[in-house]
Amino acid sequence: MTAAALRIGNASGFYGDRFDAMREMLTGGELDVLTGDYLAELTMLILGRDRLKDPAGGYARTFLRQLEECLGLAHERGVRIVANAGGLNPAGLADAVRELAGRLGIPARVAHVEGDDLTAVHPGTLAAHAYLGGFGIAACLREGADIVVTGRVTDAALVTGPAAAHFGWGPGEYDRLAGAVVAGHVLECGAQATGGNYAFFHESTPAALRHPGFPLAELHADGTAVITKHPGTGGLVDVGTVTAQLLYETGGARYAGPDVTARLDTITLTQDGPDRVRIEGVRGEAPPPTLKVGLNRLGGFRNEVTFVLTGLEIERKAALVRDQLETALAAAKSPPAQLDWELARTDHPDARTEETASALLRLVVRDPDQNTVGRALSGAAVELALASYPGFHVLAPPGKGAPYGVFEAAHAGQDTVEHLAVLHDGRRLPVPPADETLVLRPVAEPPLPEPLPQGLPTRRAPLGLVVGARSGDKGGNANIGLWARTDDAWRWLSHTLTTDRLRALLPETAGLPVTRHALPNLRALNFEIVGILGEGVASQARFDPQAKALGEWLRSRHLDIPEILL
Repeated sequence: MTAAALRIGNASGFYGDRFDAMREMLTGGELDVLTGDYLAELTMLILGRDRLKDPAGGYARTFLRQLEECLGLAHERGVRIVANAGGLNPAGLADAVRELAGRLGIPARVAHVEGDDLTAVHPGTLAAHAYLGGFGIAACLREGADIVVTGRVTDAALVTGPAAAHFGWGPGEYDRLAGAVVAGHVLECGAQATGGNYAFFHESTPAALRHPGFPLAELHADGTAVITKHPGTGGLVDVGTVTAQLLYETGGARYAGPDVTARLDTITLTQDGPDRVRIEGVRGEAPPPTLKVGLNRLGGFRNEVTFVLTGLEIERKAALVRDQLETALAAAKSPPAQLDWELARTDHPDARTEETASALLRLVVRDPDQNTVGRALSGAAVELALASYPGFHVLAPPGKGAPYGVFEAAHAGQDTVEHLAVLHDGRRLPVPPADETLVLRPVAEPPLPEPLPQGLPTRRAPLGLVVGARSGDKGGNANIGLWARTDDAWRWLSHTLTTDRLRALLPETAGLPVTRHALPNLRALNFEIVGILGEGVASQARFDPQAKALGEWLRSRHLDIPEILL
């Protein structure tokens, strides 16, 4: 055990992230551990379909190609690599890494973590996986592994595992583990912590954000951390970029995981120098008695067609073609089970180009039968080409129809999942479940600051002039995290943006359950919107299926804002 700071970097935020990031992180500065997050809800479905075609697959092949270029670098620099690229087949990926290392002549001790696969106990799913914690990773590293690949662990486990191994933390050291969870949550999405997808991107020069460096954390034995990046790399790290990532895909003050529940309402962020943000004060509690389980299944087949409506009478043109197509589909031998229409008024009056004079009417159909959404839709749509509204054309004719997936979240008792560390020498070490658990409950509403004085002059302006936002998805739900950059802006935001006001600003949320969580330490509000994404990203239930831009839509809406804040 050592008390030296542990430098953990990230080289991937999703399957398909910047290929060169692994090399950049290994050559850009000092590191002890390099992590990569390759998995998301949608990725597990993609890998499940890959495994149907090839039972030996089911893992992120990009990771292998990156290692082919970088394994020698990691070995020379003494950097251990921890990645969840194993997906549905961590044992298969571990074998492939060993074969690669042997072919390259690089001595590498490769271990993996398994036990997350619960597909056999969830009939009808393509993939069912429990979210494991970091102690399997820690066991592999303590026994000398150079590379650890996992399947479905929590994103933060890629950091808590190495931290527990390095500092000798045990399962009950909740504050330390919670600090590592928070650091891991900041790192997990790569460049989103270093200026990517940042609400206030316009305050930096285009050159600064052209090629953001990936983030790293300097972790300490007490659980505190500093988020930074390699010297000379692009992007920026400040309290705003870290706050944005902390709010991403989270909910209330309790952020639950298999090893610890981190209290997001205890976080303190301070600027610790250029491109350095210190995270401290994080408190932890016992984890819940159950693990989250992600269930992915095929939901059926979908197809779509987008009609272009140009010029005058847009609403009437949309009504005509909708009536024509719905009538034709209803008369078909097998009508589609579900039709969803969306009219996007992208047209402008007296437009100078045809494109800017046009609106888009999108139809999405779903059905268990591929032919029903394929031939039936394409035939009905194409037959209208000379018999519908003036100027009829489509962006592209409908195709055959494609399968879509559905994501659901379930839970399994911690003691029902066989968490195993499979070491480089073949030994299989069981990782015991948490011996102390605490049922997850919401925290009490925290006290809010005094509101701004009544009667201040206001101006109608976009919300985003005052606050930042970041939004994302969790299954069929979405969250929008908003934060203020000054105390006065927080005083205004905390009393102004209620759930009713949010529903008024975002009419798509009307009728949906919305929960507001206040995080005064971060000067932030986090809204959970249940059901807005239907059955999850793979079902593509709405225009923005992962709610990535939901927060930016909210920032664009106009309110009466006190002039002292503008």
